[in-house]
Amino acid sequence: MEQTHSPNDVLFILLGAIMVLAMHAGFAFLEVGTVRKKNQVNALVKILSDFAMSTIAYFFIGYSIAYGVNFFSGAEVLAQKSGYDLTKFFFLLTFAAAIPAIVSGGIAERAKFSPQLAATFLLVGFVYPFFEGIAWNGNLGLQAWLEASYGARFHDFAGSVVVHAVGGWIGLVAVLLLGARRGRYGNDGAIAAHPPSSIPFLALGAWILTVGWFGFNVMSAQTAQAISGLVAVNSLMAMVGGTLAALLVGRNDPGFVHNGPLAGLVAICAGSDLVHPLGALVIGSIAGALFVILFTLTQNRWKIDDVLGVWPLHGLCGAWGGIAAGIFGSQALGGLGGVSLMAQIIGTLAGIAVAVVGAGIVYGTLKLISGLRLDPEEEFAGADLTIHKIGATAERETLW
Repeated sequence: MEQTHSPNDVLFILLGAIMVLAMHAGFAFLEVGTVRKKNQVNALVKILSDFAMSTIAYFFIGYSIAYGVNFFSGAEVLAQKSGYDLTKFFFLLTFAAAIPAIVSGGIAERAKFSPQLAATFLLVGFVYPFFEGIAWNGNLGLQAWLEASYGARFHDFAGSVVVHAVGGWIGLVAVLLLGARRGRYGNDGAIAAHPPSSIPFLALGAWILTVGWFGFNVMSAQTAQAISGLVAVNSLMAMVGGTLAALLVGRNDPGFVHNGPLAGLVAICAGSDLVHPLGALVIGSIAGALFVILFTLTQNRWKIDDVLGVWPLHGLCGAWGGIAAGIFGSQALGGLGGVSLMAQIIGTLAGIAVAVVGAGIVYGTLKLISGLRLDPEEEFAGADLTIHKIGATAERETLW
């Protein structure tokens, strides 16, 4: 029997979509506050343009790949069930569009604009929905096999793996194919520090993301009847754990402190509907520490120029969240049960594999066809003047 949805369900999921849409402003300001001033305009334009491109790709291709649903019918059909199917698409679109928003922070300050828009279309149209359909719609039988083999399906309530790990590992591939920003690492082993250009903007972005995340997690129930206060409190505890761990391990560094809550929230997405709040606190704390340690290793020892640390933040903390749901979701540790650690590990590794292979194909092909990065002169001048012909602020007083 087909499920019916009330106007309350439509209002509920529409509110969630708006909250997650607002998170893209958080992505924008987090990047603006981190990159150098000559690349701030580019950061703002990228996030908005990527969202628009994501909408086109997901509406015409991606949503159909993930769920077998398209919208090529009359408005009278689309308006049925108070238009719930359309608002569900809107909500899931905001998740899909997070993929290029995540990648944007990693490749900042040296990526060409048009190839990245093309990558956004391909990633949101094909790569992301391929795994989304496997994890959330049972496509290709992986979930059925996991349930038959390990007694439970891969559980990812709000996208620790489906959204964040996939986005973070795609970002890592893009960063590696791009190479480091010019002058970042010297031949003599010296490292040129590029401190955040604006801590207030970085903090603003982190706060917008943090608040919007409660729509990201809580509204993943997708109906008003299924909403759970457990998800809200678990998100809160993971956010607090991530913040305090990053504050401690990061030795009061404001960049780490403001990424700490994001690390905790990334990690709790998968199991926010089934772990105990104390388990959520532990999950978030481990994620906050993991981000600080791996960001430092990535930048300083491995010399991977991931500008915003999207791989440790989303890729690694997202993978940790997928596995953590299988640990802390068990009844033995106060969770609701119904999860399998082995199923969580396999599902997490499957998401990483799809992300790495898909990103390799997309960015590898674009690198061969058009190149991915600005030439040295353009990079030196900055993406703002090179691509958009204007800077973020007037460098001298105007005469009119």
